[in-house]
Amino acid sequence: MADWQEITGGITAPRGYQAAGITAGLKPSGLPDLALIFSEVEAIAAGVFTTSQVKAACVDYCRQRLQAKQSARAILCNAGQANAATGNQGWFDALESAMAIAQALNISSESVLLASTGVIGQRIKMDALRSGIPKVVAALSETGSDAAAGAIITTDLVTKSIALETTIGDRPVRIGGIAKGSGMIHPNMATMLAFVTCDAVVSPHLWQQMLARAADRSFNSITVDGDTSTNDSLIALANGQSRTPAIIEWGAESEKLEAMLTAVCQHLAKAIARDGEGATCLIEVEVTGAHDELSARQIAKTIAGSSLVKSAIFGRDPNWGRIAAAAGRAGVPFEQENLQIKLGDFLMLENGQPLTFDRAAASAYLKKASVGAYLQQDTVLISVNVGNGYGVGKAWGCDLSYDYVKINAEYTT
Repeated sequence: MADWQEITGGITAPRGYQAAGITAGLKPSGLPDLALIFSEVEAIAAGVFTTSQVKAACVDYCRQRLQAKQSARAILCNAGQANAATGNQGWFDALESAMAIAQALNISSESVLLASTGVIGQRIKMDALRSGIPKVVAALSETGSDAAAGAIITTDLVTKSIALETTIGDRPVRIGGIAKGSGMIHPNMATMLAFVTCDAVVSPHLWQQMLARAADRSFNSITVDGDTSTNDSLIALANGQSRTPAIIEWGAESEKLEAMLTAVCQHLAKAIARDGEGATCLIEVEVTGAHDELSARQIAKTIAGSSLVKSAIFGRDPNWGRIAAAAGRAGVPFEQENLQIKLGDFLMLENGQPLTFDRAAASAYLKKASVGAYLQQDTVLISVNVGNGYGVGKAWGCDLSYDYVKINAEYTT
């Protein structure tokens, strides 16, 4: 059993955090579009960002900030314009945004991190942002997580939020998170944003390492459409307000904290995959028997990202041959006579040999997932074994429906 429990509160569940989300007029829809996360004290900061060579100004800004100083107090996120591929003016807009929110909060601009999401090639609507900053600061609240989660989404159908609590040094420690993402989602910082808050005391070096590993086992293990965004950002703050003993080296307490951080990231990652544009179900692929965890994850990600596998799931077609083909092209060596494939409880291939199974029942299993409760009974499980190794890895994706094309064919028109 997990050594933590789920609690309410999202990113404001940990001590010492406030959040807000408002409508500043950045989105044409008139929906909330400006979010702020604020720590009452300076917090250790870590980040993982897109690997794309085309990066948004906010990504370059955050990387520079975190290289200079591994701490922050505020994260400002605008939705509506990605501020990516916007040249020098986009960079100046990012700097102005950081300065403006810093002045409104009466903190140093070096303690501000930024995120943007929206249409690539469009600058932030700075007039709207300038007028919105005093409003979002005034709206800061210890119960503002839901408002912030609602202000960062674009094509998402639902907000994504989670908070967990454990005990370290006989005191409660909490981690909360919110995320957005629905399309342009693929491993390599699977457009996606995630913000995590924590009230533990942890060294900057450990916190960055924990976050990088958690990202590999969560956001870097999801795929919706094979496209990596220009804006992908995962930012995590740890402000020490739990007053627990400082975690400065590897041990039982650091392992517990990292496990809970990974659980938060995996919940948010699965929520993003489930909310894939046009999706009707979540796909979870578990690969066992590989040489190591990295190899297992690579096979799992290839299967979860296969357009043929995703289309078959949408068509409720238990076509295990597509799963086998995807596993075989993952770039990980294994002997095909060791290959085993299961869809839910249906064993379809054993020791590389096809088996007779109830196709109608397997199809019904896929249909049931498409109408199941959100992140509970809406998951299609694909289990693949490739040998006798100790490597185990998971990846998450979603089915590929007609609506995905409809949504993205007219994205800017």
